[in-house]
Amino acid sequence: MAQRKKTPLEPHRKIRPATTPEAREAQLVALAYDRVEQRLIDGTASGQEITAIIKLGSEKAKLEREKLIYETEVLKSKKQVLDAAKRTDEMYEKAMAAMRSYIGIEEIPDDPYIL
Repeated sequence: MAQRKKTPLEPHRKIRPATTPEAREAQLVALAYDRVEQRLIDGTASGQEITAIIKLGSEKAKLEREKLIYETEVLKSKKQVLDAAKRTDEMYEKAMAAMRSYIGIEEIPDDPYIL
């Protein structure tokens, strides 16, 4: 059987420079994945590379990503609830101030039973 000819990685097409650090990171990660994929195909991938790819595709990793997404949504919901409560408090204070001005009270009295 003839040995497989090892060729260096084919040069990638020119990619547009990233405009943000996040986009640059995404480009580098994509290039790294391409490199590991090619090494897996060629049979030259290291044990660490193989293990890393297996872990990325595991059910546990998928569940952890789903959990992070869910937790992020929960935190966003909690923030919305807190923001709504803050707006409600502000509206309540404005309404109380308006009522006090209607009955002629300029300052908040010390007596809690009087508006």
